[in-house]
Amino acid sequence: MTATPAYTPAVDVDAVAAIDVHVHVEADAHGHRALDDELLEASSAYFRAVANRTPTVDDLAATYRDAGMAAVVFTVDAQTNLGRPPVSSEEIAQQCARHNDVLIPFGSVDPLRGAPAVEQATRLVRDYGVQGFKFHPSLQGFAPNEPQFRPLWSRLEELGVPALFHTGQNGIGAGLPGGRGIKLRYSDPLLLDDIAADFPQLTVILAHPSVPWQAEAISMATHKANVFVDLSGWRPKYFPPELVRAAGGILRDKVMFGSDYPLITPQRWLADAAELGWPDEVQPRIRKLTAARVLGLR
Repeated sequence: MTATPAYTPAVDVDAVAAIDVHVHVEADAHGHRALDDELLEASSAYFRAVANRTPTVDDLAATYRDAGMAAVVFTVDAQTNLGRPPVSSEEIAQQCARHNDVLIPFGSVDPLRGAPAVEQATRLVRDYGVQGFKFHPSLQGFAPNEPQFRPLWSRLEELGVPALFHTGQNGIGAGLPGGRGIKLRYSDPLLLDDIAADFPQLTVILAHPSVPWQAEAISMATHKANVFVDLSGWRPKYFPPELVRAAGGILRDKVMFGSDYPLITPQRWLADAAELGWPDEVQPRIRKLTAARVLGLR
């Protein structure tokens, strides 16, 4: 049993200017942080981050309420690979219940834990009301298309919630010897094509421009109705040209605004995006309408 009511969404899609589908909870109310100092500092340097680097759920609620936006928030449970306890997804969901007008909680479980991860995912949806899940294969140290993880994808499909996966280049570990052991190949989006094909009722979201595998990501989102792309983690002025063209054309109903806050502010992302020349009818789809549909908000 949870100490507070389970989260239920109350975001007014018409009232918010945008829905940011990629926002990190880097610390909890007790002062515990998701990443150690070395990884935090390396990622901040890579992104030249200027915002509060370790916002809590309450911090994020204030930030997005002031901005007139809503946000999907989450942590990453990489306890097995990093040897560091995660920020609690259960606590994130409970805290989001107080801010359900602007925050939408995704959970995170450690796939390397096997059956306990499947059980935790089930509890997070049924008892805590999380609306989806975030995975970071490189940080969590797993290849998502390996057979041992199929029970987890099957359960998420049964629960009817989306799975958002980091893809492409990795800011965490960037510039450190060996990238701190973080392996980029686990973030090849083609590893997720197997999941999207084998679990067709599971919504798969490819997070970030998938550099250096951008063509593969565009192909997947074009080919499979259940594959979407969030555009977080890069300032839009640096987007690969093929991604800009696809987002304004063939993928106009498959791409979603995401910032990667606190590494990139939503205001900076939206200001950059306004200069890309996307058609007027496409921009609201990218800012919020596709996300509202994927998240079941309308």
